[in-house]
Amino acid sequence: MALAWLTGCAVPGTPLPIDGPAAPAAWTAPLPQGPAAPDLRAWWKLFGDPALDALVDEALARNLDLAIATHRLREARLQAGRAAVQFRPSFSGNARNVQDVTATDTYFHASIDMVWELGLFGAGDSVRAAANADVDASLADGQGIRVAVVADVVRNYLDLQSARRQLQQLDRLAQLDDRAQALADVRRRTRTGAAGEAAQARAQAAQTRAARALPQEAGARAAQALAVLLGRSTPDAAWTLPGAPGTPAAGALPPFGFQALPADLIRTRPDVRAAEAAVRKAEAGVGLARSELFPRISITGSLLYSYNITRNRRTTSDDVPAIGPVIDVPLFDWGRRVRQVDAQQQALQAAVLGQERALRAGVAEAEGALAALAAQQQRADALAAVVSAAQERTAAAATLARLGLASEYDGLAAHRALVQAESDQATANDARALAFVALYKALGGAPLPAGEGAVPERHAQARASQGVAP
Repeated sequence: MALAWLTGCAVPGTPLPIDGPAAPAAWTAPLPQGPAAPDLRAWWKLFGDPALDALVDEALARNLDLAIATHRLREARLQAGRAAVQFRPSFSGNARNVQDVTATDTYFHASIDMVWELGLFGAGDSVRAAANADVDASLADGQGIRVAVVADVVRNYLDLQSARRQLQQLDRLAQLDDRAQALADVRRRTRTGAAGEAAQARAQAAQTRAARALPQEAGARAAQALAVLLGRSTPDAAWTLPGAPGTPAAGALPPFGFQALPADLIRTRPDVRAAEAAVRKAEAGVGLARSELFPRISITGSLLYSYNITRNRRTTSDDVPAIGPVIDVPLFDWGRRVRQVDAQQQALQAAVLGQERALRAGVAEAEGALAALAAQQQRADALAAVVSAAQERTAAAATLARLGLASEYDGLAAHRALVQAESDQATANDARALAFVALYKALGGAPLPAGEGAVPERHAQARASQGVAP
């Protein structure tokens, strides 16, 4: 009866808030306004690009970092299963030869032994809680890798498309430069142009050719990075091929917006969840250290078979089964155990502060992404007005040339300004798309691993009530 009562004994740990530090009530940066928000777990599908969807699926299936994280998660689960049976009865068999104290007889002993450490005073619960926290930390680490892989695949794909667009714009500028050189030579021969026009046209053409180096390098780097993310040895040759002139640009981000974006989404970030797991593990460490201040109680049993080898006969005096408790009482190392409790308390406080730091860092990252998204949207809108004005100027120059009131050479500057304005607008749109990627990476957006539940129910309900996809 006493052992049954002791089995329920536990030492409570330090009480902590269930949810940890609170997320901010609202965002400082403005939220984008537009159609419904993308799904947090499949946000890249907003681009509407089947090629991008296929690359993300391939990366999730073949990325080596994700494969490593999967094995580490399995290891943590196996270790947790081992911890779960630590405080259950264990049986062992033993066979050995022994000699009596007088050195006259030799015995053969075979025994079946049982040891059951009860794990009282919170020891069992603390060990299991620490193992479960390790599993949660491995889950969070794997999800963090998944978030990074998806974001990196999308970002490098966007970089590839941006490099293609820049090269197409430079090709258009090169055609204008070739035409400008031809017209400048005609004007030089007919003495109708200003001095130095031909040299200026050649210099402009050389600058256009030199400008190709940067997008070519960026495209090659993005292709190599994408190959690594997909677990390929070499990039796909089609990634670096120039797109056909006039084809729609892939990777364009359509308008979108949020009815609301709960700041509590930050708590679903993998690093925040890992910090929460660290708090639970530290709390379990406090409970385990406290349990060591109390006696360790085990139940042992043994069933012995004894045979006298010297006299060639079986002995029955040692065959009596033995069972009873073993009590280990801490006495002379009490001070060391108390210091261990104090040390674990400090580790717990550090873990709590680490959770708060992770939450604040996540909020700052999301705020920065929202601010960048708003700024790039404003920039793209302003450049759209520039493109519109440049189109009007180009159309006016073409009209003057058609009426014979101006030459084709005079209209090349307006046409070149239009191409440059369109290039600047495309660059702004690319930056807006990258800010969109950064936002969903800051929110921890990625598919959940197969067989795993979604974020805590309270977060899902909060998002559903505010019109945001989970």
